[in-house]
Amino acid sequence: MRPFAPIFAVDGQPLLAPDAGMEQSFEDLDSADSGRDEAGVMHRAMVRTKVGTWSFAYAFLTEEERQYLLSLFAGKSTFVFTHPGKADSARPESCAAYMSKYGLAWHDAKRGLWRNLKFNIIEC
Repeated sequence: MRPFAPIFAVDGQPLLAPDAGMEQSFEDLDSADSGRDEAGVMHRAMVRTKVGTWSFAYAFLTEEERQYLLSLFAGKSTFVFTHPGKADSARPESCAAYMSKYGLAWHDAKRGLWRNLKFNIIEC
């Protein structure tokens, strides 16, 4: 089984270590009142700043690893996600989050191997 990556956790349960290239991004959310006027000037009404998205990818997984990862999200519309801090990555932070869609492919059904599991965790 892959090693755990305790810096990332769902409701206190660690994620398995993702492959290299785990990405995180942060986005400001604008209200519906934001937009350009007739002169083309942008007027922003920000609702929230720096809302996080963490993208995980696993090239190959065993059936046991796949079941473990997906069980972390089973039946949950939201959960507490622990991640490296935005200001100091050595200090973990937690936030309410949800998992958006995921995808994976069966690599070898006979041996129970999967490939290309990808999913995003998005801050609520």
